[in-house]
Amino acid sequence: MSDKQSTLSHFDERGRARMVDVSGKASTRREATASAFVELSDAVLGALPANPKGDPLEVARFAGIQAAKQTSSLIPLCHPLSLSMVDVTAEVTTAGVQIFATVATTGPTGVEMEALTAASIAALTIYDMTKALDKSIRIRSIQLESKSGGESGDYKRSQT
Repeated sequence: MSDKQSTLSHFDERGRARMVDVSGKASTRREATASAFVELSDAVLGALPANPKGDPLEVARFAGIQAAKQTSSLIPLCHPLSLSMVDVTAEVTTAGVQIFATVATTGPTGVEMEALTAASIAALTIYDMTKALDKSIRIRSIQLESKSGGESGDYKRSQT
């Protein structure tokens, strides 16, 4: 077992993947925000308001909210969490759609994966609803923007 592996919490002493036992951790308020960007052509951007499938931004918002609630079903070692808040925004920019997903809970483990899942699925939903117009749509920059609460403290992505 490598030194790096021994510091990863999802591995036991024999190097096998495991679900982390969080039963001894204090329940505190935890929040995380993640983002994703869907790069769209001018033609697709122009067609967003008239999409025959419905408003892609609103459907993506709902898909992101639903995805956050399903994270433990999708990511094998994630704990099922009682989420107290999920907020997903999707804003049109000159190059595409910027998505932000914020998730909060009060519990013994963080919500970074829920925020990342929400942003990812919202981005995939925009792709699904616009792919008939352009197959070259790109989803990029899926990333954690910030998190607060828990033993590891706060994190905020630097604006470089």
